[in-house]
Amino acid sequence: MMLSFDPIWLTLELAILTTFVLTLITIPISYWLTFSSFRYRFIIEAILNLPLVLPPTVLGFYLLLVFSPNHWFGGWIEKLFHFRIAFSFFGILIGSILFSLPFMLQALQVGFSSIPKTHINTAKVLGKSKLEILFRVILPNCKPAILAGMILTFAHTIGEFGVVLMIGGSIPGKTKVTSIAILEEVEAMNYHSAHIYASVLIVISMIVLLVLFRYKRSVSMVFAEKD
Repeated sequence: MMLSFDPIWLTLELAILTTFVLTLITIPISYWLTFSSFRYRFIIEAILNLPLVLPPTVLGFYLLLVFSPNHWFGGWIEKLFHFRIAFSFFGILIGSILFSLPFMLQALQVGFSSIPKTHINTAKVLGKSKLEILFRVILPNCKPAILAGMILTFAHTIGEFGVVLMIGGSIPGKTKVTSIAILEEVEAMNYHSAHIYASVLIVISMIVLLVLFRYKRSVSMVFAEKD
């Protein structure tokens, strides 16, 4: 039986797009959560970090309900755009973005919090706007945190299973990612194919972690030399 590499390419495509989108949307969210004086921001933080403690199937189940054509929202999207989100690649992309959101958010918030307040106050005294402070003071000093968040998000998405299966099912070439392919090969007792898929995930995950820890070590050495 010929082994299809479509699930592997689909997994990589999903991980790359999820990481890209989350990098864009979590920077303003993290900035607001870190520096806002809004009294009830902890409620927003709790909601955004909910996927950390929820079983993936719970999130996938409710996303499936919302995006179903039988639900008013899913039905409205389908009627307006002639497009069904459930059981599509776009659907599993939304699920992956929501489920991986806390990993990027936590990394960025730690990075933003580590910026010395004197840097930000000095920029304010010099008349810099909030946008200038973000792009010229905060982000340049948070490169390690941003990279760590991107790597963690990428690695987490590669191993995603529950959310993807619930909202996307297992449609070859559209929603069947590597983790689902492994399950199906095991159920069919094709252990050789399951080994190949699993080995690819192990190699990719190992490479990602090696890059992360090598970079963290480089950054630590730079800071040690400065001290």
